[in-house]
Amino acid sequence: MTAHTTPAPAPAPTTKAARPRALPPAARRARRRSTALGLLAWVAGIGFCLPAMWMLLTSLHSEADAATNPPSLAAPLTLAGYREFFGAGGGPSPWPSLINSLTASAFSTLLVLVLALPAAYALSIRRVRKWTDVMFFFLSTKMLPVVAGLLPIYLFAKNAGMLDNIWLLVLLYTSMNLPIAVWMMQSFLADVPVSIIEAAQVDGARLPTVLTRVVVPVAAPGIAATALICFIFSWNELLFARVLTGVVAQTAPVYLTGFVTSQGLFLAQLCAASVVVSLPVLAAGYAAQDKLVQGLSLGAVK
Repeated sequence: MTAHTTPAPAPAPTTKAARPRALPPAARRARRRSTALGLLAWVAGIGFCLPAMWMLLTSLHSEADAATNPPSLAAPLTLAGYREFFGAGGGPSPWPSLINSLTASAFSTLLVLVLALPAAYALSIRRVRKWTDVMFFFLSTKMLPVVAGLLPIYLFAKNAGMLDNIWLLVLLYTSMNLPIAVWMMQSFLADVPVSIIEAAQVDGARLPTVLTRVVVPVAAPGIAATALICFIFSWNELLFARVLTGVVAQTAPVYLTGFVTSQGLFLAQLCAASVVVSLPVLAAGYAAQDKLVQGLSLGAVK
């Protein structure tokens, strides 16, 4: 008996490779527009970073190379500007000024958060009567130019014996940043679900417990963003610190102005000092970058 075998199927006829479909004109225009916007964003980002990169490069040059016009990019690098800034050449130490800036910024930011959180809670979750008028009042305190109130503040500090006192700067920075913090945190706390607050109150939680254990964890990104912005504003403030302080309470921005002397501008040392003074703010922003992005995006349309 012979085995019955089925014939093999005939090979399929070969066809030409399918060509990719061409994009319609509208899609091509959208792709070109997206590419152009991406390149524009890169150029804008590099443009924003270029001054900081130039400052860093200048801080690594000697005073003679930093003062050349046009500046030399191929000049030898040195850390002489940083050594002079930290007092290696016999100059004044920057540490007291840095500590004063850190003290004023940290304590004023802490006070702002302690005062702004209950105020924002009352304006967003448990709204008081005419809360819009209250919000406008907070905003109106920022309409007066700072220099217009400088003389009364100076006379008050002089009569109270608080000139050249770091705690006066703490109070001024707190009052300066409090309206901004209330406005920011009011929008952040408005997104907190009222149901979880009511559930905590049903369980017997009082207002301090609700704020610390319910509201703060939920609105932590917004609170972190508010704290970072207030810290930056306090750290960079110059006018009050320049007029109201001398030697004891001198802050870092005031210390930077000492590099402009009658002998000239010490550009390399000034750039080195600016880099060092900027590091605390950069470190704080880097540590809280995830909370900052989440906080600034709260309230956006999902």
